Amino acid sequence: MLSNVALLYYGEGLTQGEIARRMQVSRATIVNMLKDCRDLGIVDIRVEGRHLKGSTLSRELRDKFDLQDVYVAQYGEVLSELSRKDLLPHLARVASTAVTDVILPGDRVGIAWGETMISVADAMPHRSVSNVEVCQLIGSMISERIVASENCTIQIAHRLGARSYTLHAPSLISTAELADRLRAEPTICTQLERLRSLDMTIASVGNVEPETHLVAAGIATSQELEDARAAGAVGVICCRYLDVDGQEVEMPPNDRLVAADIRDLRAARKRLLAVCGLDRAAATLAAIRGGLVTHLCVDQFLGKALIDA
Repeated sequence: MLSNVALLYYGEGLTQGEIARRMQVSRATIVNMLKDCRDLGIVDIRVEGRHLKGSTLSRELRDKFDLQDVYVAQYGEVLSELSRKDLLPHLARVASTAVTDVILPGDRVGIAWGETMISVADAMPHRSVSNVEVCQLIGSMISERIVASENCTIQIAHRLGARSYTLHAPSLISTAELADRLRAEPTICTQLERLRSLDMTIASVGNVEPETHLVAAGIATSQELEDARAAGAVGVICCRYLDVDGQEVEMPPNDRLVAADIRDLRAARKRLLAVCGLDRAAATLAAIRGGLVTHLCVDQFLGKALIDA
């Protein structure tokens, strides 16, 4: 915890008051923790001018996009030396910190699915939060890249000591007619209805390039993806396409999905988006413009790209 406070203050440039509000403690507590950091040798203060510009990135992003809070995973190395695979583990650790900061007792939380979300689930610390419900936003789907979607929800619920509510249906149904019938089933209907009264969502956003996980997981075909791009899609969130303004592009397989819809995500009071990689800049901007983000967690390179956009 001392290391996290030190990173926020010295690395991201947050004020003591901002850190206190984020961690829900008094400013005096943060002052004492920063003193402990110095006394214990956790912090070794050296000033080098070339690092100062990046220290306020979190605040710049928050102010530019009018967000409640922004978490930036700082690396220090030049981008050419790091792949998304290198960036993701640290981004996930920072995002897991954001989750424990933002979630409150009594919250109903929706959990999306994807490579970033699985990494966040793996990085989550054990921190019990009372009376929390964790709900699966996307029906069951198995991908060669990652484990089934319900595993992510179950794992995060376990780390939070929360109740877990999974979706007892595949994410993709063979026909639109069958999907309508399945969504009308009392059990599934109740589970989907729960997603319409979320306090918080935790999701990531994908791009619409040919290698996107949407295609790799078999949720959309390459032709469907190409058609969605032609219709203006620039990103994907919870298997739904977004245009440049963050509005839903209603294209197949939209009518065959068992998942939360864009209105469910937008209605939540707190909407945490964790994104890693420059190739997701357009998708991230779309999600922000569409009102799908109140709290943002990005790597430093994506953060700088968003500032320059």
